[in-house]
Amino acid sequence: MLVPLDRSSLFADTSLTGAAWCAAYSDLVDGWLRELLAAAVDDDDRGVALVAVGGYGRAELAPGSDIDLMLAHTGRADIDEIANRIWYPIWDSGLHLGHSVQTPKQALGLAADDLDTATALLSARRVAGDASLVADIAAGAHSQWTKKSKRWLQALGDRVEERHATAGEVAFRLEPDLKDGRGGLRDVHALRWAEAAEPVIEQHDSEAIGAAYDVLLAARVELQRLTKRNANLLALQDQRPVAEALGYENADALMKRIAEAARTIAWTSDDTWRRIRYNARTPIGRLGSRRARELFPGIVLRDEELHVEREVAERDPLTALRVALAAAREDVAIERESLELLSNSPTLSEQWPAEARELLVELLLTGRPAIGVIEALDQRGVWTRLLPEWAPVRAKPQHNAYHRFTVDRHLLEATANATALVNRVKRPDLLVMGAFMHDLGKGLPGDHTEAGMALVRQLAPRLAFDAADTETLVFLVEQHLLLPDVATRRDLDDPATIERVAEAVGSIERLELLAALTEADSIATGPAAWSPWKAHLLSQLVERAGTVLAGGDMIVVPARTFPSPEQLAALAAPGQRIEAADGVLTIMANDRPGLFSRVTGVLAMHGIDVLTAGVYSTEDGRALEEFRVNDPYREETPWPRIIADIERALDGRLAVHARVAERARTYGRQVYNPLARGSSVTIDNGASPSATVIDVETGDRIGVLYAIASALVELDLDVRSAKVQTLGVRVVDAFYVTDRQGEKVWDGDMLHEIERAIVHNLST
Repeated sequence: MLVPLDRSSLFADTSLTGAAWCAAYSDLVDGWLRELLAAAVDDDDRGVALVAVGGYGRAELAPGSDIDLMLAHTGRADIDEIANRIWYPIWDSGLHLGHSVQTPKQALGLAADDLDTATALLSARRVAGDASLVADIAAGAHSQWTKKSKRWLQALGDRVEERHATAGEVAFRLEPDLKDGRGGLRDVHALRWAEAAEPVIEQHDSEAIGAAYDVLLAARVELQRLTKRNANLLALQDQRPVAEALGYENADALMKRIAEAARTIAWTSDDTWRRIRYNARTPIGRLGSRRARELFPGIVLRDEELHVEREVAERDPLTALRVALAAAREDVAIERESLELLSNSPTLSEQWPAEARELLVELLLTGRPAIGVIEALDQRGVWTRLLPEWAPVRAKPQHNAYHRFTVDRHLLEATANATALVNRVKRPDLLVMGAFMHDLGKGLPGDHTEAGMALVRQLAPRLAFDAADTETLVFLVEQHLLLPDVATRRDLDDPATIERVAEAVGSIERLELLAALTEADSIATGPAAWSPWKAHLLSQLVERAGTVLAGGDMIVVPARTFPSPEQLAALAAPGQRIEAADGVLTIMANDRPGLFSRVTGVLAMHGIDVLTAGVYSTEDGRALEEFRVNDPYREETPWPRIIADIERALDGRLAVHARVAERARTYGRQVYNPLARGSSVTIDNGASPSATVIDVETGDRIGVLYAIASALVELDLDVRSAKVQTLGVRVVDAFYVTDRQGEKVWDGDMLHEIERAIVHNLST
C-alpha cells in the first residue's frame, strides 16, 4: 500500500523560500505521483502519462496550490480504473487537485478554443509515463498557440485588462493581491504566454520582471505557509510574520520591496501590451500614426511614441524634462530606445535654471498623463537623478489605513487632482508644486511635516523659486492638515476657531491655495478621507475664514447656528420630542445625566454612524441634542424602531450597555489589524474659549462613541458638541465638554482621570 504524501518536513524547512521551495515541493509531488502511476498501471505505462500543467507544470507549486494534473492516454481500455487509483490517494492526502483525463486529440481540441486550457498546456511537463505522448501534447499546444497568435494575443490582452479592473494594484494597495492584482504574478504569466506566441519582451525587461517575480513569489509562498491555505491577499496581520520569515527588517521593508517589484512588472506589462496592440493594428491603421511631428528640437512624435535624437539626449540636461512634458501633453509613451538614452543623459546642475523649473511645473500641470510619464522615467532611474529628494519616498508604504497609495504615488495623484482646481487660485504653479511636495517629509526620520518643511526650504530655491514663493511652499507643507483637522474636529460655529485658522493662514491667497491642496490631497488619500459631508465642512470653514481675512465683521461669521431660533422655541415647550429627518436626529427633553451617552448607545445598537453631534442646555433644565448621522447598511433607516428604543433608554427601560456589547460580539471583526490598535487621548484647553476639547483617536469598532460618552458621564462631564470621523480602520473624535458648573476642566488630576476613563472604556 502506498504511503500518503508527507509534506511536513518541507513545510517546516525555513531554509528554503520562494522559487527554491516551490521547486522542492514540485519534486516531492513528482516522485510521489510516479509511484502512484507505477502502481496504477502495474509498471506498464505504454500509452499513458501524467502531465503537469499550469503552475505545477512550471514547477511552481506553492503551499496552497492546486495540483493541476492531466492523465493523458491513447485510448487504453483501463483508463478509468487507472484514474481512480491515482485521484483517490491524492484526495485522501488532503491535496487540492485540478484533474482531467484526455487523449492528445481531446486536449488539443479544447486548447484550440479555450484560453485557459491553451495557456495551461503551454507549461505541459511530463511527470511520469509515456514521454512521447507528453511531447506530442506539448508540441501540438505550442504549434496551435503560434498559429493563432493574433487571436490569442487579443484575448489575452483583454483578460489582462479585465483582471486589472477587478483586482486592483499590487504596488499601492494596503493589502495587495499578489497573484491577480496589476503588477502581480499573473501579469508575468501573461507576458510569458505572449512571448510564446511571438517575441514581445525586451531582454532587459525579461531579466527585470524575472527578479520582480521572485520577490512576489517568495511572499506568496510564506503567506500560504503561514495561513495554511491558498491565499494570495497579503493581509495586514500577515505582513509582519511574512517579513520575518523572509529576513526583512520589518513589514514596511517587505511592502516597499513588493511595491517596487510590482511597479516594475506593471510598467513592463503596460508597455509591452501597448506595443502588442499597436502592432496588431492593420497597416492602414498604423500608417496614420507614422507621420513625424517635432515638438521640441530633436524630440519627435512618431508612431504614437516620443522619440529623441541621440545627440540631443547626450548634450542637453533639460532633455528629460522636455521629453516628459511633450509625452504628457500628447498623452503618449516614450519610445524604449529613447528612454534608455535619457537614463544616460547629462544631469542637471545642483541649482536649476528657471527654464527647468518652468518645464517641471508645466509637466505637473498636464494632470493625470504626467503620472505615467513620471513612472516611466522612474523605472529607468531618470526621475531620481532629476530629483534626488524623491528617492526616500519611492515605493514607501503609508502608515494610515485610509491611504490607498504609496507615498510617491500619493503625491502624484494629489498633484493630478490639483490640476482640476487651478481656476480657484491665483498661482497654479504653487498649487501643483505644493501638492507635489506636501508629503516629501514622509521619507525622512521624525515628524513628516517638520521634516518636509526643512526639505522644501532647501529644495524650492534649488528649483529656482524665489524667497517669497519658497515661503509659500513651506507654508503649504506646514499647514496641509490644518483645514481638514479643524473642519472635522472643531466647532465651526465658534468664532475662536475661525479666528485661529485665519491667523494661521494669513492671507486670502494662501487660504485659496490651502483649500485646493486639501481637496486634492484628500481625494488622493482615499474614499475615507473625502465625502460630501467633509467637503461641506471644509467649504464652510474656508468661507468663514475668508470673511475674517477679507476684513469682514465677525458678525458675518455666525456666532452659533445651533440651536436655531426655531429649535429654541420648540425647546421651550414641555415634554419630550424625538424627530428624525434628512439624516438628522433631534431630541428635546428634560436634561439628565447620561442623556448623550444613552442616545449614542441606541444608535450603536442599530448600526448608525454619527458624523457630528451638538448639545445645548437651558438654565431651566431643558436639553437639545442634534445628531447628524449616516446609515451605512440600509437605504431606509428604521427610524420608528430606533426612536422607540431611544424613548425606552431615556426612561431607564433598556439595557443599553448590554445591547451594545451584544451587537459588538455579533458583528464586530476580531481580525488583528496593526493599524487599528491603540488609543490616544489629547486634551486641549486652548482650542475653545468656553469648553475643554478632548481629542480621541482609536481603532474603529462598534460602540466607540458610546464607550467614550460613557466615560465622560462617569466623571459628570457635559458634552456640548462632538465631531466624529472614521478614516479607514481608525476613528478620530473630538468632544467639547464642561464640568457640572458649565466651566472648562482645569484640574490636572481630573484631566488625568478623563484620559484614564476613556482609554479604559476603549480597551474593554
